[in-house]
Amino acid sequence: MKRREFVVGLIGASFASRSAYAQSAMPVLGYLSSRSRADVIAPLQEFQRGLAETGYVDGTTVTIEYCWAEGRYEELPRLAAELVERRPAVIATNGNVAAIAAKAATSTIPIVFAAGGNPVSLGLVASLGQPGGNVTGVTHLIAELSGKRLELLRELAPKAVRIGVLVNPNYPAGVAEGGELQARGQALGLTIHVLNAAAESDFAAVFAVAAAQHIEALLVAGDPLLIDLREALVRTAAPYAIPAIYVTRDFVEAGGLMSYGASIGDSYRKAGAYAGQILKGAKPADLPVLQPTKFELVINLKTAKALGIAVPLTLQAQADEVIE
Repeated sequence: MKRREFVVGLIGASFASRSAYAQSAMPVLGYLSSRSRADVIAPLQEFQRGLAETGYVDGTTVTIEYCWAEGRYEELPRLAAELVERRPAVIATNGNVAAIAAKAATSTIPIVFAAGGNPVSLGLVASLGQPGGNVTGVTHLIAELSGKRLELLRELAPKAVRIGVLVNPNYPAGVAEGGELQARGQALGLTIHVLNAAAESDFAAVFAVAAAQHIEALLVAGDPLLIDLREALVRTAAPYAIPAIYVTRDFVEAGGLMSYGASIGDSYRKAGAYAGQILKGAKPADLPVLQPTKFELVINLKTAKALGIAVPLTLQAQADEVIE
C-alpha cells in the first residue's frame, strides 16, 4: 500500500471512529406513553418541535427510545421499569397514568410529563410553582375544565336536565371527574348519570342505556383511551343524536359536535422544550409546572346539521373555530 493511501485510510478510520463516538455519546431520551404511536402523531410532532427549539433532534443530537402501552394501562409499570434500566438522561411521559408509572419507577432520572390531570392531586409534584424532586411538566387541566364544559353543554341544550357523563372506569382521573360533575349537577338541579366504557365493545351498550334512561345531553370525561377510540365513539353516538361535548378537538375533527379544552399541541411543544432544557442541565425541581394559556372551543356545524341539532348563535360566536 502506498503511503498516501495509508494516511488517507487512517484519516477515514479516525473520522469513522469519531462519528461512532458522537453517535454513542448522544443523550438518550425515553418516551413513555399510555397510547399508541398512531394515536399521538400530532402531539408527538409538537413535542419534537419543542425539543428541536432547544437544539435536540431525534437521530441527530438525541436518541429517543419509545415505549407504547397502546391503551393497556396495566403494562405501564413494566414498561417504565424497562425504560429506567436503559438509564436515559430524561424520561418524557404522555398521560396521567404514564407519569405516575414513571415516577414510581425512578426517583433520580428527570421526568417531564404532559398530563391532563392536576399533578399535585396525582402526587406527581409537591406544588405547581415548586415541583421538588425529579418531576415537572405541563398540565392540560382536563378535569378542571369539566365545569366549563357543563356550562357550554347547557348553552347547547338549555332544556336538558338528564345529563350523561361517559368515563373509563379504569382511569382514576376520569372517575373522579364523573363524581365531581355529579355533585356539581345536583347543585344545579340536574340529574347526572355516569356511564362506563372501558373498551370500544362497551359503546353500543352504553348508548343503549343512555337511550333507556332518556339522557338528553352527554359530556365525555378525559381519558387517553377514549381519545384514541374517538372515531368509534362518535360513530356509535351519531344515531342517538344526543348533544355532546368532548375534551379535545380530536373528537370534533372526527365528527363530534363540540369540544372545549386546552390546546394539546401547545402543551406538548412546551413539554418538549422542558425536556430539552433538562438535557442541557436544568433540574426539574427548578422548573415550575406549566399550565395552559390557550383554550379552544370548537364546534362542528356539519355534524349539528346531520344530527338535527340547532347550535345557538351566541354559542357559535364564542367558538374559536367552527367547522362547516
